[in-house]
Amino acid sequence: MQAEWTGRTVIVTGASGNLGAGVARSFAAGGANLVLVDRHIEALQRVGFADDARHLLSVTDLLDQVQVSAMVQAAVAKFGGVHVLCNIAGGFRMGEAVHETSDATWNFLFDINARTLLHAARAVVPQMLAQSLDAAGCRGKVINVGAFGAQRGGAQMGAYAASKAGVMRLTESMAAELREQGINVNAVLPTIIDTPQNRADMPGADPVKWVSTEALADVILFLSSRAARSVHGALVPVTGLS
Repeated sequence: MQAEWTGRTVIVTGASGNLGAGVARSFAAGGANLVLVDRHIEALQRVGFADDARHLLSVTDLLDQVQVSAMVQAAVAKFGGVHVLCNIAGGFRMGEAVHETSDATWNFLFDINARTLLHAARAVVPQMLAQSLDAAGCRGKVINVGAFGAQRGGAQMGAYAASKAGVMRLTESMAAELREQGINVNAVLPTIIDTPQNRADMPGADPVKWVSTEALADVILFLSSRAARSVHGALVPVTGLS
C-alpha cells in the first residue's frame, strides 16, 4: 500500500467528518499527499491533521465555486497535481412528504449532496485531464458517495433520495464521459454507517450490523487504486449486515 500512494495526491472533502477522517487516515497510512477540505480549520485540527509537507488543510466552502477552484489550484501548486478526488462531503436529513417539501429542505439536500460534487468535479477534472497517463493508463480517480437506500424512494425521504440518486446518475455520466480519457469515476452506496451520531439517534439498533467507517474506507481506497483501473461507473453496495 505504501508504494501505491507515495507521491500521489488525494483531495478529501468533508475531511473532518467520521467517514472523511477515516478515509484521510487510510490514505495517509499509505503515504499519500493529502488535501483535506472542510469549512472550519478547527474541525480538521480536532481529528489530528496539520499543515506540513504532506498535508494541506483547506478551509473551503464547497458551495462557492471560486473557493473550490482556489483550493485545487493551491493543491497543484504544492503537490504538482491531483490524482484522486474523494467527494465525501454530504449528509442526510429526513424531510416532509413530497407534496409538502419546502424549498429549504430541497435546496439543503441537493446543495450538500450534489452541488458540492459538481463544484469539486468542475475544478478537479480539467486538472486531471491535463496530466499524463500513468503506467496503468490512468490520469485520475473520482470516488463519490451515494446511498444504498436511495435506489428507491421512501416516505419522508423524497428529497434525500432524489439528491443521492442525482449523485449516482452524475457518477455514471462522468464515467461515460471520462473513461476513455484515463479517469475512473465510481461511487460507493453504503447503508447505515457506524458513527457516534447514528448510535445516539438509534439507541435500540445493533451497530454491529452497520458499516464501519474503516470498512467503507477500504472500498474507497480500492476504487482509488490501480487495481480498479478497469472499473468505470460502478455503484458499489457496501451494506455490512444491514
